[in-house]
Amino acid sequence: MYSLTIIITTSPTPSAPSTELLSSVIQSFHDHCPDLLSCQVIVVFDTYDHISPKARLKKGYLTPQGAKDYDQYKSNVKELVLRQYNSNENHLSNQSSNQAEYGSPGCAENFVSFSASRTQDSRIVFIEPAQRLGFSLAVRTALRTVTTPYVWVHQHDWTLLAQIPIAAILEVMKASEPDEEVPIKYVCLPSIRMLQYAVQSDVQRFPAFKTFTASLKRSFVLQSQAELSVPLTPLFFWHDKPHIVSTTHYLNRVFPSRLAVRRGEFIEDTVGQKARKQMKEGQWHKWACWLYYPNEGKQLCLKHLDGRVWRGVEGEMKQKMLWKAQMQIEGTAKSELLQVEMHDAEADLKGLFASLTSGVERNC
Repeated sequence: MYSLTIIITTSPTPSAPSTELLSSVIQSFHDHCPDLLSCQVIVVFDTYDHISPKARLKKGYLTPQGAKDYDQYKSNVKELVLRQYNSNENHLSNQSSNQAEYGSPGCAENFVSFSASRTQDSRIVFIEPAQRLGFSLAVRTALRTVTTPYVWVHQHDWTLLAQIPIAAILEVMKASEPDEEVPIKYVCLPSIRMLQYAVQSDVQRFPAFKTFTASLKRSFVLQSQAELSVPLTPLFFWHDKPHIVSTTHYLNRVFPSRLAVRRGEFIEDTVGQKARKQMKEGQWHKWACWLYYPNEGKQLCLKHLDGRVWRGVEGEMKQKMLWKAQMQIEGTAKSELLQVEMHDAEADLKGLFASLTSGVERNC
């Protein structure tokens, strides 16, 4: 699988310094797409901007302890990746530094310095920025070191749930390169919200989307094995969730210049919205996005662990136990309150009955 490079982006999480989150991802590679373990891999350790009493991961804020945990996490991840990718190197021998620029070229401060370390054969690369990049710039920084024609971009909190025929997908992508009518430049894997995507209202209610789906959705037969095919349907967005893309297409379409995205942004929130707008106007071919569509879109391929809140297996179990205990306490309190209210209501009724009875006796 040397025509493909895996880009994994990771950042501070509540589960650090444990590598359980990323271990789950790599284990899903073993289970559902083992070819990924023979590829070059680039891990981008996005970081934080500020130390504060309260962590706000999306804003780049970490507590002092969180910062220490993340430093240890990076060391742990390096050991994990070197081990899982069966590197013959037990240390990182090549070191380099560079800059990830963004925004207006007229501002001298619009860049983030980063260091890169790699094994002697460059099969494993770790990128560590001095400041927070955000997903967009993290991907672009990694892309600029890629030498393969295709990349698989993977965030640290998505696991595979089904077999992914990556060799077949790459074959149909390569075969489509000279095809301007049916180009395949980007293939996204389906999450739960994308099941049966081709018939969802967000597709069917837009004339351009409905037309493209009707004319382009199909199973692409492999030239090397006519009995095998890859089912795809046009996708009308550029998602950040795991996807396979032409490296050149990624750089030219998503990152044509340093002005394309700002530091801290996600591709979905910026370029993704731009892409969808243009696709509504009939410019789908400009983006050439597809969704892997096995079993007519009924096969779920991804699970989101949500790294911003995931605490690891042990942490999640403790949280569930705390939640159950809290519910029991609240349930007991409500039960006791209900009993008090019933007792008070019963006393009120008895008092009212006694008053009525007394009144009747006086009238008699």
